[in-house]
Amino acid sequence: MFKRNTLCRTVILLCGPLLLSACANQLPQRSEHEERVERNLLSHSLQIDVGEPPVLELPQRRVRVHEQKTFEVTVFNVTRRYDRYTPYQAWRELYEVPLGALAIVGGVVANVLNVPLFGSLPDSVTKGWINYGVAGINPAMNVESNGRSQQSLASLEEHRQDARMEYSSLPWAERPVTVKAAAQSFELHTDQHGILRLNLLDSPFAEQDVSRINSLQLSVVDDQGSAQAQETLLVSRTLRGKLREAHDLIYNDLEGDDVNQWVHRVKRLSELGLEEEASELEQSLIELTRNDPELQKIFLQALTHNAGRLVADPGSL
Repeated sequence: MFKRNTLCRTVILLCGPLLLSACANQLPQRSEHEERVERNLLSHSLQIDVGEPPVLELPQRRVRVHEQKTFEVTVFNVTRRYDRYTPYQAWRELYEVPLGALAIVGGVVANVLNVPLFGSLPDSVTKGWINYGVAGINPAMNVESNGRSQQSLASLEEHRQDARMEYSSLPWAERPVTVKAAAQSFELHTDQHGILRLNLLDSPFAEQDVSRINSLQLSVVDDQGSAQAQETLLVSRTLRGKLREAHDLIYNDLEGDDVNQWVHRVKRLSELGLEEEASELEQSLIELTRNDPELQKIFLQALTHNAGRLVADPGSL
């Protein structure tokens, strides 16, 4: 009795995997093809362009910051092959067996009729119905079904197609730039084009003793700390001498002065060679007198006669 039970168990263990594998209806293998690109960073650097000349003679300067990267780009052709099969579900045999029998009969009839029709019937009828019927009447196998099909990765092949170097130079857009002036450090930001607009007569420098600023040290560093750059922009002695007087001309109270003092401020800034600041102050004063047309007219006439400036009449624009 013991030997008989052992023999039965051995037969079950040997035949079990064979029966399980026979239950799955194998479908045609499916392949996928794609192109994969690998980009390997070789170098990463930042560049600060402070412009010319390297010594500031005017309080304003546009500084450009660029981020440069070098990549090795490798292109691979990737092919994936999948084994597809229809998993076995026993309850489906309730309708597949009778349908399979009908399909075999229909397939035989179709093949008989195909002879006088000189083979005009499609293979999906003459062969397809018979194949469907054979699978249908097999109690250990379901009929092929793409809707229920499952798949598993059979193989993966990669072939290197191309390799090239790729370079990029992008603006350091809306990113921080550390500016050290004298003993103070400030964090400024570039615009969307990677341009930092420095103005020693504007915040945050306006709140400092600008006459003591001999140089501006600019530095940038990326988020990972893998790239950084530093540049120094010197401030000329002549400019430092002008900055204190220019600061008072721009920021001292305007409303407490009369028209002649306004004109003097604009004219003096122009005499210092700070024409851009003179124009900005001029426009600010025109805006200040917008609600008083009579005062504005007097101011514009004084600018023309006393300062020799050509100013368009706001009312004519």
